Amino acid sequence: MAGSLAYQWSNTGRTADAVGLARAALKDAGPHAPAKARALYLDRVAWAHTRAGQDRPAMTALGEAAEALSEDSAGTESPSYLYWMDAGELQVMEARVYTELHRPLRAVPLLTNVLGRYDASHARELALYLSWLAVAYADANEPEAAAGTAGRMLALGQSGSERTTVRTRIVLDRLQKFRDVPEVAELLAS
Repeated sequence: MAGSLAYQWSNTGRTADAVGLARAALKDAGPHAPAKARALYLDRVAWAHTRAGQDRPAMTALGEAAEALSEDSAGTESPSYLYWMDAGELQVMEARVYTELHRPLRAVPLLTNVLGRYDASHARELALYLSWLAVAYADANEPEAAAGTAGRMLALGQSGSERTTVRTRIVLDRLQKFRDVPEVAELLAS
């Protein structure tokens, strides 16, 4: 529960508190917690550091999360609520961290790989991941690719999700500096 609260605080501006709480949740879970649980806690630590603008600790936590998850096996017991925590989910978080840290050369390949596994039946998740990819392309000074990706994201619709609405605003704001690029201008006009 503390890890989830840390994640929420990371996303609502309480970044210093989030780092402390995420680290406390990890410490409380201990080294003998199930591999998926440790990976999730480390994932939350990485995100808290990312939102606090702390590159090195964020990337260190990502590496530790991958290491923890690698200890999971078919015979390992994990709490049922962690059914969704797997290498693909961890890859999504890595990509989000690298996007937020303005490291598009790391983010773009991860996101491209993740998006290759999703279909339109997962519209909300697909739209969110496309939003991260569009931002990564913009950071890589690839406005045409960013506009194309943002167009795919917008074509999926907002699915009534506050999170996709917020991400759409972020993407469109990020593209403003490229408004003289025809593909971006066309997207922004629509």
